[in-house]
Order: sequence, then structure tokens, then C-alpha cells
Amino acid sequence: MDASWASLGLRFTEPVRDPLWKNILLPAEFMPVVESPQFVQLSRIMQLGPAQLVYPGATHTRRAHSLGVFEMARRILGALLERGASGIVTPAGSRAFLMAALCHDLGHFPYAHSLKELPLAEHEALTARRLAGPLAGALSAAGIDPGLAAAIVDQDLPGDGAELGFYRALLSGVLDPDKLDYLNRDAWACGVPYGLQDVDFVLQHVGLEDGRPGISAAGSMAVEGVLFSKYRMYRAVYWHKTVRSATAMIKKAVSAALASGSLVPDMLYGLDDAGFYALMAGPERDPDSLVSSVAAGRLLKPCLELPWDGANPACLRAADLSLRPALEAELSIALGEPGRPALVVVDLPEPISFESDLPVLGTGSGFSALATVFRPETVAAFSRALRVLRVYSDRDPARAHAAAAEAYGLPTGSA
Repeated sequence: MDASWASLGLRFTEPVRDPLWKNILLPAEFMPVVESPQFVQLSRIMQLGPAQLVYPGATHTRRAHSLGVFEMARRILGALLERGASGIVTPAGSRAFLMAALCHDLGHFPYAHSLKELPLAEHEALTARRLAGPLAGALSAAGIDPGLAAAIVDQDLPGDGAELGFYRALLSGVLDPDKLDYLNRDAWACGVPYGLQDVDFVLQHVGLEDGRPGISAAGSMAVEGVLFSKYRMYRAVYWHKTVRSATAMIKKAVSAALASGSLVPDMLYGLDDAGFYALMAGPERDPDSLVSSVAAGRLLKPCLELPWDGANPACLRAADLSLRPALEAELSIALGEPGRPALVVVDLPEPISFESDLPVLGTGSGFSALATVFRPETVAAFSRALRVLRVYSDRDPARAHAAAAEAYGLPTGSA
């Protein structure tokens, strides 16, 4: 592996201590980017946002995660260089890929994942802007084409060629370095076993199939591990009902501020956590004090839960963001008292995908064609099972539950 890196002109000499991966070694020429204000700002954005209200250890940052993604990218690319990728990978391309992995979250602003249904720019596009803009000089000095690094991160940017396609599939796929870090890191920080991945096993079984990253048949259980871990982490951590309360409160406040014109998208981009809370403070953008309540840990309680049902008018109405404010207004009256409407937030997670399209080496087919329990219909069921419509309010949950069910004749579900 060392010979492969040397042939690409890369030497990993600068150590960063990490509690998960121990010594992370970076090229010296990457350090100006690591020390840049844009990268350091990631240390002021918590990776899991409000999850620390449920799991107190979940205070790790996007900076720590980004360094971990770099380490996973270095290890995976190193393993593939030993198995034929040297015919695809060039010195310039390998540098751009590793920098793209390191900087993949540079455009991430607070709660970006929770706000993805709103009319806001994707964080990948914002990352690409920073790579090709303020950091372009530092990338060029490190021997990296800023445009290529940006195109690896943002797949909506124009670009073609086998090498670019290889890097894009490697950075964003079934066994990508992002998942291998965040599943392990988030599980470690939260103190739960659900996201743990056997990275050494993955590295042992990755390879190339027609120029694309793939996995051996013997290593297919690594894909199973990622799929099941992702499902369990969403269920236990990312979409925990208390975490969903916080993110739904934030989403309602931001959505309303965008609709009123008191907030425009560019105000959100480039913020850290403190900047976001400061921006949203005050009645102009947050008349119900939803954002400040989340910052203080005062969250609304769930009073009604319904599994996602595409045939249920209540679910369909909640799924339409343009109809949700009226639904919340009706529920606030139904759950409130004369002259004192309840504070109500309706939450429905967006559909989530569980990628399983990974070539299985030497078979001419992909993982989903293997005879495992993770058939396409099973993987699709993961997404359906995670989507739960919840009504949150500031009233007594049992009383509010009964009022909501009575108002709409909905199945009672579980409060």
C-alpha cells in the first residue's frame, strides 16, 4: 500500500488524534485546508444536532466526522489500489478524491438534513462552492484541481470520465467512507451498539467490477451490516421521537420564516450552531419561540402517533408541506382551550433510501440479486417502517391524544 501511495506522490505525515480511528495521518500539503476558518467552523456544528438531549455523549462535531471520513477514504482507496484501481487512479485524481472526502461537509449548515424538504440549497452544492471559491487557492497549492474536487462532491456538476465516475461512486455509495465513519462514530458517541461496522472486514473484501467499487460474495454480509445498522440507528437515534420533536420544531420555525420573507436561504448558509440560534432569535422569525425552546431543551411532547399509510388522508395531508400549517392550526384549536390554542407541531419524516446497488465481484450482478434476506422489498420496508406521523403539543399528552383522535377520527395509535 505504501508503494501505491508513493507512486501517486502522496505521503501521510501529519497526525491528528481521533478517539475512534486513533492516529489519522494527513499529507502536509492538506493542512492549510484543515486549519482554514471554513474547516475549523465545522467544530462548532454538532454532528447529531439535538440528539445530545437524548444521548448526552452525542456532542461530537462535523469536523471530527470529516477527519474520520478522510481516514475511511484513505483506507478504502488504499485497499482498491492493491486490487487493480491503479489502472484508473491518477496522482491528481487521488488528491482531489481525498480532499473531497475531507471537505465533503464544508457546506453543511445547522439542521441541514432536517430542512432538506424546504427550498434550500443542498449542502453538497454549498460545499462545491467553497472548494471552487474561498478554498481554491489552498487546493491548488496542494496540487488539487478545485473543479475536480467540487465535481466529486456535487454530482450535479458537469463532468465525465471513468476516473470521476469511480470517485463519485466511492464517495457516495453503499459502503462509502461517509457511512463507515458516521455509523461507527455516532454509535460510539451515543453509547449504543447499533451502528458498529467491521471496517477491517470491508477493506478485506472490496474490489473493482467494471471500474466500479464492489464487494466479494463473501463480503456481502458487510452490506447487510450497513443496511441493518442504518435502519437501527435511524430508529434508535436519528429519528428517535424526542429528536424528531426538536427537528420538527426547528423545521416549522424556519419554514414559517421563509414563507413570511423574514428569512432568506442565504442567511442560513455558512452558519455554525451559535450563529443559527442567534439568527432565529426573536419574534420576527420565531414568534412561538420554537428555536429558542429547542436550544434550552424545552421540547414538545408527542400526543399522537400513526404509521405512514399512503391511503390515509391524514398522512397525505401531513406530507404536503403547503397544507401542514393549516392542519397544525386546526389541531391547535382542537387540542387547546377557549381563548388558549395549543402549540402544535406535526412531524412526518421524509422518505429515506437504503442504497443496496453494489456490484458483487465476479457474479455480473448486484447485491440486491443475491439470495439474502435483504431483498429489495425488505429494504423498501425499512423506509416505510421508519416513517411515523406524530403530533407534538405543549398540552398534557394523554388529553391531547384523545382530542386529536376525536377531532379527526383517526386510529388512536400510541401516545
